[in-house]
This record gives sequence, structure tokens and C-alpha cells, in this order.
Amino acid sequence: MSILQSIHNSFVPIHKEGYPFIVAFFIISLILGWIWNPFFWCGLILTVWCMYFFRDPDRVVPLNSNLVISPADGRISFVEPCIPPEELGLGKEEMIRVSVFMDIFSCHINRIPISGTVESIVYRPGRFTNAELDKASQFNERNGMVIDSKYGKIGMVQIAGMVARRIVCWSKENDSVTAGERFGLIRFGSRLDIYIPTEVQLRVAVGQTAIAGETVLGFFDDQSETTGFRFG
Repeated sequence: MSILQSIHNSFVPIHKEGYPFIVAFFIISLILGWIWNPFFWCGLILTVWCMYFFRDPDRVVPLNSNLVISPADGRISFVEPCIPPEELGLGKEEMIRVSVFMDIFSCHINRIPISGTVESIVYRPGRFTNAELDKASQFNERNGMVIDSKYGKIGMVQIAGMVARRIVCWSKENDSVTAGERFGLIRFGSRLDIYIPTEVQLRVAVGQTAIAGETVLGFFDDQSETTGFRFG
């Protein structure tokens, strides 16, 4: 391995969605610095933070298809049975909701929690209240996705917060998706809810820190599964 390659591998990649924001922050820093020098250093700190916000590190993803993997980095804020949002079309039966709250220092790249096929994607405009509040799942801007997996249908909702004003989803309906692959992001603070069939055996609790693509939220009983991991 060359020295240049070693240096390159030591840096965490930045997702291309962040490039326009990073450039804008830096240009504004230059303009403010021309007005008053200390403003430049304040702007430079914000530019570095913006680079950190849009980081896109690789993860060690479990390969077991019976696992439900966290779709987001952040703190587990809710683990409870509840009826999923009507727009997901998952019926009136209770499912297990696990909510992951992402603050402005969390990695905001979202990942697929379980392998399957994207059955539907539904966007709903709304407010921009604190995403950590329970009512945010009803009133905030959000984007829902339903994945038809081997173990039943699983719903996800990307929820915008007070600072976040842009939900990005790269997956399309009828796409075949694999657990751990990147499917979207929410800019500048938000929450992600996942609705899982009640047969799941949970492995997380409120207050726990989750890592997208790595933390196991729960699993379905399937003795035929074998263990393994992939890096990506």
C-alpha cells in the first residue's frame, strides 16, 4: 500500500450531498473574513462542522437476513408498541416502533434495516417541530417507506426536525434492497422511526446509542441463518 493510499484511507469520506453546503459555508467564511478577520475563523469552524455532518463512513454490516439493523445513527428515544402511520398502509394492528433521534453531530446517512423489496414510498409535507417529541411522527414533514421482507412488512419513516428542512431518499419503489445499504439522509437534525412486526425479539432499549448499519435492533427466530459480515 502506498503512502498516499494510506493517507487517503485514514480520512472518513464525505457524501456528495454535502459538497454544495461545504462550498457555500467556505465562501461565506471568506466574505465575512473580508469584513472582519475573526468572522473568517468562526465561519471556518462551521465549515469543518459541515464536513463532519456529511461524513459517510463505511460500516461492518451483519449479513444475517433475520436481523433488523438500525437505519440511523443516534439515540434510541422510543421503543413501544403502536399503530403505524396510516400512510404506510400497514393496517390497524400494533407493531413495535423503535425511534432513533439524530442530533446535529450524528452521522445522517440512513441505511436499509433489512433485506427485501421496496413496496411503497410516501412523502408527507408538514411542520418542523422538535423531532424528539412523540407528536413529530404525526405532524412533521416526513417520508415513509415500506419494505417487504422475508419476515413480513417493515415500515420506516424519515422525520424532519426543527433544523432539518430537507429529506433525501434515493431508493425507489420496487427496488431490491440489502440490509445496511445507504438509502437516504436528512439534513441537519432529525429522527427515524422503524415499525417492526411484533414477532421480533428486541435487543435495544431507550437511551441506547445506535450505529446505522451495525446495531442490531432485534431479530426474527430463524435457525437456518448463518453468521457473517460485510464492510461497506
